[in-house]
Amino acid sequence: MADLSGKNILVLGGSRGIGAAIVRRFAAGGGKVAFTYAGSKDAAATLAKETGAEAIHTDSADRKALIATVAGRGALDVLVANAGTAILGDPLTLDPDAIDRLIDVNVRAPYHAAVEAARKMNRDGRIIVIGSVNGDRMPFAGGAAYALSKSAVQGMVRGLARDLGERGITVNSVQPGPTDSDMNPADGPMASLMHSFMAIKRHARADEIAELTAYLAGPHGAMITGSMQTIDGGFGA
Repeated sequence: MADLSGKNILVLGGSRGIGAAIVRRFAAGGGKVAFTYAGSKDAAATLAKETGAEAIHTDSADRKALIATVAGRGALDVLVANAGTAILGDPLTLDPDAIDRLIDVNVRAPYHAAVEAARKMNRDGRIIVIGSVNGDRMPFAGGAAYALSKSAVQGMVRGLARDLGERGITVNSVQPGPTDSDMNPADGPMASLMHSFMAIKRHARADEIAELTAYLAGPHGAMITGSMQTIDGGFGA
């Protein structure tokens, strides 16, 4: 288990699913963990009580509020940008305002949060963005906007890795494939289609994503930067 004892950690979008699993894993590793939530107040309160982490209400689409939250945590050791949203459907009929919000949450938020964190981040810090294998591959119709946002994350990660490398700060993306959550349940209507593209035909568990994230955040991740760490059961193969 990666030792995160005493590390100052902020997880953006941590109340449910993959984010909650990351909060649990980092808290178990000894980190001083805070996490943000937007709409899941009860889930956030339950997770905070369970783990001892601090829950902070922040909408990642609100740039000023997001930057204030990141700045308020002081010198971070680890920032995980997990908050995200997915909108699927015919691009000719999707609500443009909903697509703009997707871009705000999935692209603008991790960029501004990472830059703000880097202002004070301790040397050898870690910035990790939870992306998606759909940044590499979109094998079904209706996912153009979502794939756009996850491909943008890839460019951001590569660029910031160069910008921050002299301070030993690593910047990486963890790219899950189908992962069992309330947004994408393992028994959901698209499960069979998703599994048909995969070598290992099951959804990942959130704790499997959290464990890879913890590895990158720990001491053994010091020379991994600018990378896309795919954990997708062969979905993108």
